[in-house]
Amino acid sequence: MNSRRLASVLLVAATVALGTLDAADDPRAIMTQVQKRTQAQSQQYEGVLKVTDAAGKSSEKGWVYQRTGSNGASKVVIRFTLPAEVKGIALLVVNYPNRSSDQWMWTPAISRERRIAAQDRSARFFGTDFSFEDLEERDVEQFDYRLQKDEVIAKEPCWKIVATPKAGMRSQYTSSTYWVRKSNYSYAQIENSNAKGLVRRLKYSQMANVQGIWTAGTLEVEDVARKSRTVLSLRSIKYNTVLPADLFTVQALRRAGK
Repeated sequence: MNSRRLASVLLVAATVALGTLDAADDPRAIMTQVQKRTQAQSQQYEGVLKVTDAAGKSSEKGWVYQRTGSNGASKVVIRFTLPAEVKGIALLVVNYPNRSSDQWMWTPAISRERRIAAQDRSARFFGTDFSFEDLEERDVEQFDYRLQKDEVIAKEPCWKIVATPKAGMRSQYTSSTYWVRKSNYSYAQIENSNAKGLVRRLKYSQMANVQGIWTAGTLEVEDVARKSRTVLSLRSIKYNTVLPADLFTVQALRRAGK
């Protein structure tokens, strides 16, 4: 190989290497990979939630989660299965690629549904430490990103990325900080903040590869102000199963609640 050709090969190799490094240092590219690697046409699981208040008193709830559609254009139904006082309560979330979701909640005790107003999205969802907004699915393009200094979470090297909603996007949070595992582009931790400071912290653990998708078996959400936390354990996780389209409607909430 002559010197000119060798120089050309080395230049191409360096360009490819720099491109890889640039991609790894681009927070939007990282978050796009996170979204891409969790892409599925459907997901369902059974969840057990242990809610612990500031005094240390605990209670348990159960729900079934079902989701259909692609990122930013999906629909979700969450239906409580226990205890008896919340059994049958359900939430329908319709997500959009360019705006906040629409949400409706069905309450069997009064046999009616109500639409969740935008100003109520910061409220806790039925005694858990998840807010209504936390149950939305937001597309990666709805935020601006800044890359921070790498950090280690639970012995895992992570990218640290700060996301802020783009102009016109409504949120109770002024910013969210993501720790993304470098090993598989999965979330290790998220901290959601408003103008007053940290509001909620979510931790993702018990990671497992389920049908090619790295999935947390346990999510822990901490409400910083209330000093309470909810641990969600996921069971019977399935991806890409066929779910009927009419399951994700307000009419289906009514039918199932009767």
